[in-house]
Amino acid sequence: MKKTLFSALTLALLYGCASTPVEPEKPAAPDVQTPAPGPVSPPLAARPVQPAPQIDLSKRSVFYEYDKYDIKDEFRPVLQAHGKYLAENRGKKMLIQGNCDERGSREYNIALGQRRAEGVKRMLVLMGATEAQVEPVSLGEEKPRCTDHNEACWWQNRRSDMRYSGEY
Repeated sequence: MKKTLFSALTLALLYGCASTPVEPEKPAAPDVQTPAPGPVSPPLAARPVQPAPQIDLSKRSVFYEYDKYDIKDEFRPVLQAHGKYLAENRGKKMLIQGNCDERGSREYNIALGQRRAEGVKRMLVLMGATEAQVEPVSLGEEKPRCTDHNEACWWQNRRSDMRYSGEY
């Protein structure tokens, strides 16, 4: 019993001698910086809904340098818009007509026009169209836009035209 009394007194002395009550530690408040005064953006629910950008499908031609079939960067947005449209409308089909200027042999121009049309098809498939939606054909030099014999006219004839079903 002496042992129990001694233990109880020791505990009472230890707890009774504290001059200030011990409070458990609180977690430190996060270091929050106050934003500088200025315009405050509204909460997401209050923001106006932005309409999706419209796809411009009116541009239907890709133009090339002389004796080339690589697609210039300036025509990539056009192909991206058509590829997205075809991806969203799986029932639509497109014919790509590869064209050349009058310079070069008939056989060479047919082959170059086919490479141009196939390059456009590859790009459209990369942008979401399916292989079955796009058919590349070559018209060679048979369907010129311009019949003059100068570089400005030849440039208009070095092209790939995109036609949707019902337009050809």
